[in-house]
Amino acid sequence: MRDSTQCVLTPSVSQEGFDPLGVAVHRGSTIVFKDAASYAARGERGHEGYSYGLYGTPTTRTLEAKLTALEQGAWTFLAPSGQAANILAILPFLSAGDHVLMVDSVYPPMRDFAETDLRRLGVEVDYVNPLDPQDVAAKIRPTTRMIWCESPGSTTMEVIDLPQIAQIAHAHGALVGLDNTWATPLNYKPLCHGADIVTEALTKFVSGHSDVLMGSITVVDERLIAPIRSQMGRFGIGVSPDDASLVLRGFETLGLRLRHSERVALEFAHRLGDHPLVDRVLHPALETSPGHGIWQRDFLGSSGVFGVVFNQAASAGVATALDAFSLFAIGASWGGTRSLVAPMPVARHRSVTPWTGPDVVLRLSIGLEDEAELWTDIERFLQALEQQQR
Repeated sequence: MRDSTQCVLTPSVSQEGFDPLGVAVHRGSTIVFKDAASYAARGERGHEGYSYGLYGTPTTRTLEAKLTALEQGAWTFLAPSGQAANILAILPFLSAGDHVLMVDSVYPPMRDFAETDLRRLGVEVDYVNPLDPQDVAAKIRPTTRMIWCESPGSTTMEVIDLPQIAQIAHAHGALVGLDNTWATPLNYKPLCHGADIVTEALTKFVSGHSDVLMGSITVVDERLIAPIRSQMGRFGIGVSPDDASLVLRGFETLGLRLRHSERVALEFAHRLGDHPLVDRVLHPALETSPGHGIWQRDFLGSSGVFGVVFNQAASAGVATALDAFSLFAIGASWGGTRSLVAPMPVARHRSVTPWTGPDVVLRLSIGLEDEAELWTDIERFLQALEQQQR
């Protein structure tokens, strides 16, 4: 064999005795077959087989398998972001003339997707009160194909009664999907409470290091696999095995990181609730939070993300006072090792349950910094806010 050919061909080496703890990064677009018959029958391999890099590699399948086990589902797909996962969980099941219900507290980009793209495609959209399953019962139609939920709701943290909503949906032949990014599968298992599809923004707590974008879609049974897999294939959507390896690495410390941020966030939520400038704190583990009883019943814990609503006078100065923070970084997203803070508008993203009070929620994501120093940083911000009131 000539040198130029040997440069191209990859020798087969023994892997016997090589058993590392880390997951290998398998990069590959082309998958070769041992003979012509195997290639001709590649379509028969099903969703578990390998046929082309777009449909998975051993690296991405490892991440999918870990998520499937934690979510207690049948199969998991990986998407380039959490929002991509949300969209790909809905689109395969909708056609022009169909109807979708969304909770009013849904992630704002999902509302934008519904208003801009679903309506353009001829899908009708309505919104429901996240705290009232009977609103779902009143608005569901024979053409309703999907009820899309998020619990707790984006920014405002309402917890929905998923079992009741699922019962209503299934009685009318509709699917239920739920964005579980706040809780992660360690704190909530929507498929065990009636959801058909659960999505995660792995970008956040699961990857945990603010350096990768990825989302996941886990389905409750095999009947939902083919529509999603086919849609992703037609759209040419897949993920990088390198990114999957980063998520797998972060996954290993998720339990420790999540429990730490849960404890510190809840302690800070209680402290902030007593501050004279604070109107209310939005955290499902607080008795005053909407849906707290449902959270106690269905969830296994909370996370490190919560919101603070200041009184009317103080809220106007929140944006300016942010510059007093030195440890908390100002930025979108959450769930990384670095603590983050971001002012979030609410009123423009509600249509059924109007937002009353100041139209800004200060969202905090607790990271892994020393908690005493983090609290000192919060006090520095509060002092700056107080000085603006004088």
